[in-house]
Amino acid sequence: MTTVRLPLFPLNSVLFPGLVLPLNVFEERYRAMMRELLKTPEEEPRRFAVVAIRDGHEVAPSAPGMPDPTALPDRGPAAGFGTDPAKSFHGVGCVADAATIRERPDGTFEVLATGTTRVRVRSVDASGAFLTAELEELPEDPGDEAGALAEGVLRAFRQYQKRLAGARERSLSSGADLPDEPSVVSYLVAAAMMLDTPTKQRLLQAPDTASRLRDELKLLRSETAIIRNLPSLPASDLTRGRTSLN
Repeated sequence: MTTVRLPLFPLNSVLFPGLVLPLNVFEERYRAMMRELLKTPEEEPRRFAVVAIRDGHEVAPSAPGMPDPTALPDRGPAAGFGTDPAKSFHGVGCVADAATIRERPDGTFEVLATGTTRVRVRSVDASGAFLTAELEELPEDPGDEAGALAEGVLRAFRQYQKRLAGARERSLSSGADLPDEPSVVSYLVAAAMMLDTPTKQRLLQAPDTASRLRDELKLLRSETAIIRNLPSLPASDLTRGRTSLN
């Protein structure tokens, strides 16, 4: 079992391997994290782990009524996540490699990172300026019939795209833009579908690629049928997830 300790960045969204993550970092705990990551030489990966929040606030209350009208100010690395922050997070996350960390004149940061490897959270440490976690790297097992399932998922995904774009609109992506490697397909589709956070989390922590693709095939067929039967509903209204403040 390979474990690693990395800074922990909780979000109201799920990061998948291979997907790009832009962040607007303004809270002091995450600014401290970015300052620490900048100490890593540019030729080495500047890694942190992203986990989806199960119960808690992505942005901690910074003043009375901000962002929750009933909230009191909260401080520290675990602000907004209770006395045992590990319980506030889903147990599987994704390592992010920050290709760009740019500090603005006001001390906030503009960050562009890419998901790399799935990890399981073993423990969370709130003793420093920002959260860190002991993480177990998870292998990507292809499972049975992943190749054939990926082909079926791509076909269903194209139909889903067409329904989202509308009968008179151009598809959101041409076939040439889509990959054919099963694990890449599984993560791309999981990220691109308009699903709530618990469903995306379920896809992230699937035991193997084939299981993820099977789940996605069912979801694509179901979501496409819903869109077909609700043609007047704008596609943007179909998402059930919250928008990340980062």
